[in-house]
Amino acid sequence: MRRGSIIMAAAMLAWPAAAQAQGEKVSSAPELARRIDQLKPGQWVWAPQVAPSGPVLVYVDLSRQIALVYRNGIRIGASTISSGKDGHETPTGVFTILQKDAKHRSSTYNNAPMPFQQRLTWDGVALHAGGLPGYPESHGCVHLPYEFARELFGITSLGITVVVEGNAADHVRTSTNSLLAAFDAKGAPAEHRPLDGEEYRWSPALAPEGPLTIIVSKLDQRVVVLRNGTEIGRSIARIADDDPGSHVITLVEKDGKPHWMYVGLPGHVGDEGVEVDEAVINRVHLPRQFYALVRRELRPGTTILVTDSRVGANPLDRLTIMDAVAPIP
Repeated sequence: MRRGSIIMAAAMLAWPAAAQAQGEKVSSAPELARRIDQLKPGQWVWAPQVAPSGPVLVYVDLSRQIALVYRNGIRIGASTISSGKDGHETPTGVFTILQKDAKHRSSTYNNAPMPFQQRLTWDGVALHAGGLPGYPESHGCVHLPYEFARELFGITSLGITVVVEGNAADHVRTSTNSLLAAFDAKGAPAEHRPLDGEEYRWSPALAPEGPLTIIVSKLDQRVVVLRNGTEIGRSIARIADDDPGSHVITLVEKDGKPHWMYVGLPGHVGDEGVEVDEAVINRVHLPRQFYALVRRELRPGTTILVTDSRVGANPLDRLTIMDAVAPIP
């Protein structure tokens, strides 16, 4: 049998297991939390009615091989995954969904089916239904159970934020590699330009529209602003936070007013639904003008990722902020 036929045959055999992966829908946030703690390879749980509307965020934890879905800052679903195997590791980074295709087939791997594909990079990394053996075995994509992939596909739109963190091999929470994606939203290699003796850089015209994601790198003492996956701003910062873990904060609308709320990531489940207080905000100091420029662009759905991972800055390049200001909650 030719190699292509073998690959296709293996893919066909994998679909029954993917389609039969166990999942369930639940009706409350506490029940959802209990089910997440009990998930085994191939299992998933879904509770969209917990947050019926609002901006969607997907967080993929490579260390724990799990994907979490949030809407309006509230967790509504979780699934076990299978990410890239050795030599084909799934890249970490902050991505946006570039393309959706419910009946997609691979142009690289012999027309193999990739149901409910949601593309993260133009060079082949995507979320889609696929095999779930209980360990990393893909060629770089994030495999999801078939029915979970269908449910997720139904609530997402182009441009939503997908955060991929962790290390599938070493089970660490952060990476010393740059967290920024290797390709921009148009598929071209992304050029990471460090600040060259300047406090900040601001180029909103590079991406006039789309969701805003802000990366706060404690390791590099930098803040990077992405819009629709494209870097539009970068600034030095003074970040007084010795927590080695990652936190995600999202801007939601409650009672007609904006609120910054924590997203309950693995290891920080107690954060979920907690409003960010002024003491936490005061740990970050930014150049006054940069903060003013960013604040004008904030909308519900804006996501802040606080991490120890790098964002492409020279670790020896430390600049003093001449006119610093702490953000206002």
